[in-house]
Amino acid sequence: MAKDVLCEVNNCKYWEQGNKCSAESIYIVSHHGKEASNSKETDCKTFEPVH
Repeated sequence: MAKDVLCEVNNCKYWEQGNKCSAESIYIVSHHGKEASNSKETDCKTFEPVH
């Protein structure tokens, strides 16, 4: 399992200084339920906007 998760999406509520992700777990899916062939074909479902 990854020790550190880096994230540059600073409008996510899990984003922390230093581009760190503070989420307890990360959920990533492929577009349209198809097998992804590169990172552009995936989405992070853990993202939640800062309120």
